[in-house]
Amino acid sequence: MTLHSPSHLAGIVGFRGYSGAELVRLLLHHPSVEPVLLEHRDDAEPDPEPLNHPSLIDRIRFSPEAVREAGLAAVFLATPPEVSLDLAPALIEAGVKVIDLSGAFRLRTPENYQRWYGASHPRPDLLASAAYGLPEFHRATLAGAPFISNPGCYPTAANLALQPLIEAGVVDRSAGIVCDAKSGVSGAGRKASLSNSFCEVAENFSAYAVLQHRHVPEILLTSGIDEDELSFTAHLLPINRGILETIYFRSRNLRSTRDLLAIYASRYAEEPFLRILPAGSLPRLQAVNYTNFCDIGAVLDPKTGRGVVVSAIDNLIKGAAGQAVQNLNLALGLPETAGLL
Repeated sequence: MTLHSPSHLAGIVGFRGYSGAELVRLLLHHPSVEPVLLEHRDDAEPDPEPLNHPSLIDRIRFSPEAVREAGLAAVFLATPPEVSLDLAPALIEAGVKVIDLSGAFRLRTPENYQRWYGASHPRPDLLASAAYGLPEFHRATLAGAPFISNPGCYPTAANLALQPLIEAGVVDRSAGIVCDAKSGVSGAGRKASLSNSFCEVAENFSAYAVLQHRHVPEILLTSGIDEDELSFTAHLLPINRGILETIYFRSRNLRSTRDLLAIYASRYAEEPFLRILPAGSLPRLQAVNYTNFCDIGAVLDPKTGRGVVVSAIDNLIKGAAGQAVQNLNLALGLPETAGLL
């Protein structure tokens, strides 16, 4: 059990995966929330061993009735989209707050979901009503929200870097925006696959899902740009964790790197998890991994108008579990930074 006296219990479905294991780790040190492990699989294939120490934590068989009887205030779904689509509606109907870490409910329309996920969406009503959990832009809708869709890791890093510039009107959108994104292997999940095996990843570097990555529509929705204005390419780094994105654009009405950085400093002045680096410094994965921070640095060439912004996060924390805890805090009316600083 945790070493504090929590006022809330939060269930975790998918606690054996990388994001689920990070949720367990974070909640074990949360001052007001205690984790409960929810078993939901009944197949004959043996489950992988959990990454944390489940013998120290309560575990119950998943069902909406069991969740109610246990008095859980919220349930995290650290599950694939098809599992979240199956479990989320019953939990919502049971009156439990739900925070879904999959992509099942991130897009606004069934047409968008069909295009990017290649399947029809069975609950367009929930697709339209889920609160999108990027607190820096949607805090008002997250406070007390019954159902939150946690953003993807790539869109989190991209939108935190892009949206302030679009909002300030300093991007020449007709010149296009290029987002060169790189992630550690844990972003693909814990399930074994050939493409993520050691011999395929080690001493290697590769692009994937070019022009069809599922996270592209999330970037468009939050930053307010059109698909033909963005070129996004994801790459697999031969490291465990971390995302670093380098964004290239042509500027309008900017005179210096300091002017560019001032936009971020003003927009994020009150944000606890955004760190804007001074001129001459750029983000590094070592500085953000195992934290809920997003580090942003930028450079502007005033002669050509070329701008470069670098954004770095831990894909499993700010890109998944940490942001989910941030959203849980908002949904339950707790201090937003609880369990994260």
